[in-house]
Amino acid sequence: MKDQIKWVCIYKTSSTFEAQAVHGNIESAGIPCVVLNKQGSSVFTFGTVEVHVPEDRKSEAELILKDYPMINPN
Repeated sequence: MKDQIKWVCIYKTSSTFEAQAVHGNIESAGIPCVVLNKQGSSVFTFGTVEVHVPEDRKSEAELILKDYPMINPN
């Protein structure tokens, strides 16, 4: 299985909407991207939502995040 992709987290938030917005911006630049929801809930929602990209595209994705001042990479 030499073709496996090593995914790395480039963004964490508590907002699913914000994670999806980051995902859309990165994906529209042609970078593969996934959202990993690590939130749990009982009465209150807790945890994070993470955006992951392939390790070899991390620096490229981080450059895209710098174009959005309201988004702070982790």
